[in-house]
Amino acid sequence: MQLEKKLKEFGSVPVGHGTLLSILGDYRSPNDKISRMIGDGLLLPIRKGLYCVAPDVTGIPISLPLVANQLYGPSYVSMEFALSYYGLIPERVVELTSMTTKRGKRYDLPVGRFSYTHSPPELYAVGIDRIESADRTGFLMASPEKALCDKLMFTRQLNVQSRRGMQALLFDDLRIEEESLARFDPDVIRECMAAGVKAEMLDALLQVLESIKREAS
Repeated sequence: MQLEKKLKEFGSVPVGHGTLLSILGDYRSPNDKISRMIGDGLLLPIRKGLYCVAPDVTGIPISLPLVANQLYGPSYVSMEFALSYYGLIPERVVELTSMTTKRGKRYDLPVGRFSYTHSPPELYAVGIDRIESADRTGFLMASPEKALCDKLMFTRQLNVQSRRGMQALLFDDLRIEEESLARFDPDVIRECMAAGVKAEMLDALLQVLESIKREAS
């Protein structure tokens, strides 16, 4: 029980191998104990040397965005997962999508599926927010504007350049509500445009936003 109490203190924060060894100092074979805790379902392995304490122990759901940040980085959560998190798209997203300055990667783990898309460094730093969870842990996620820009820029074979085509994509395909877009900050989109990745497509997005804001004013 004393061990479970110590594990509970980690909450939803992923735990490194060295940290586990520090609380298992009284065990003759701490690595064997870690293996048994995995087998007993107390620990969930993320990657070699990194674990999550099971929600049954902590009483707190695993923070998948925080896992994504620590699994492969530097990275921030974006695209479909972020759009769903903000309630911009109605679909429930199973795979957690992130952007990184490193090469793209994909993980299929017991705690979930994670994918990472490469972003040029000059574009990567635009529009990243720190989101605080209910248990006061924080993770990095794209702002709503940046998540949509990432979706448009890094979806293969997607290149809509007219305002009418962009309206069809946003409202018919993605099913984003006009009221949500009316709250967007166009400066974030302009910063993304400056990086030169599908700038014409982002300009079409900007035209749609400006039209919505004019009608709302």
